[in-house]
Amino acid sequence: MPTPDPRPLAGVVVVDLTRVLAGPYCTLVLANLGARVVKVERPDGGDDARHIGPFVNGTSLYFAALNHSKESIALDLKREADRVVFDRLLEAADVLVENFRPGTMERLGYGWDAVHTRFPRLVYAAASGFGHTGPLAPRPAFDLVVQAMGGIMSMTGHPGGPPARVGVSIGDMVAGLYLAIGIQAALARRRDTGTAAKVDVAMFDCQLALLENALTTHLVTGHVPGPLGTRHPNIAPFQAFAGSDGKRFVVCAGHDNLFRDFSAAIGRPDLPDDPRFLTADARRTNAEALTAELDAVLGTRPAAAWLEVLERARVPCAPINTVAEAVRHPQAAARHMVVEVADPRIGTLFVAGNPVKLSGVSEASTRRPPPALDGDRSAILDWLNAR
Repeated sequence: MPTPDPRPLAGVVVVDLTRVLAGPYCTLVLANLGARVVKVERPDGGDDARHIGPFVNGTSLYFAALNHSKESIALDLKREADRVVFDRLLEAADVLVENFRPGTMERLGYGWDAVHTRFPRLVYAAASGFGHTGPLAPRPAFDLVVQAMGGIMSMTGHPGGPPARVGVSIGDMVAGLYLAIGIQAALARRRDTGTAAKVDVAMFDCQLALLENALTTHLVTGHVPGPLGTRHPNIAPFQAFAGSDGKRFVVCAGHDNLFRDFSAAIGRPDLPDDPRFLTADARRTNAEALTAELDAVLGTRPAAAWLEVLERARVPCAPINTVAEAVRHPQAAARHMVVEVADPRIGTLFVAGNPVKLSGVSEASTRRPPPALDGDRSAILDWLNAR
């Protein structure tokens, strides 16, 4: 008899109508937590991400990174025979996830009102650029659009330079994370009340939620934050410095005790008693002067030497790793954050592990490979027929 899956979402069935990034990132989170994710794709090419490079043996690594651990069936929701299959999927499912522009599902006959009437226990989860309400609801959006409109880009980069995109698609991915949180909240509510809910997540809203204290500070004081490079706007020292070899590393020593330990470790025990740096708020106010003092000291030895000194003093610090260095770090291996997947088209595929660690739930040593378009049709239909 097979061992029951101990993951918390085991037994939850997700019908995944999403494509590209925000939605697939959400459903990947759910799959990692044990949900069965059935990806419903267009017969003529499937998820748009299948056509985004780079490619290995004709298979998109972009698609593979986001869609392993899922199943695929191709359905045209404008064809009656395929709608019958889709309806059977919805009847069997706990969650429907979509990331179309608002109004698209209504035109197909599968908007929230119609779906909730027919399948009252089905959680309906939607990610879109601007949500299902408000003046911009019909407007399309991509990651870069919401990074720009949500204020994140105006705070990213170096002073005097142009705005910069965050290095990963944070507009999409954060919306996917919030959507996954909302789905689990809706499932908990359904368990307690028997009533399903619609989860409406807007990428723009999520960018505003990420502004941290910048939103509150601006609305209370009127200050408009701008780019600070690696510096933190409220804590100092909390930024990158360069060693004598030009290699950069970060130091996070804003609290008074840490600042005293840091100053002693670098041979400047006088700094905490300087009136300009006496308190955390004084250091924030005089961050440029503090940076100048620290640059003069830290530029006298190689970065690796300083990192060794600071680690001995238990001052939070780190090298600025490349992606190549980060994924090969022993800590990543110890936490199972790089997983090998045997893929019939790619060969050995490497994907990110599950960052959510739960006691009593062992780490899976591998993952189901990303599905071929319509590659699980027979198995899905057999499952539906057996219900």
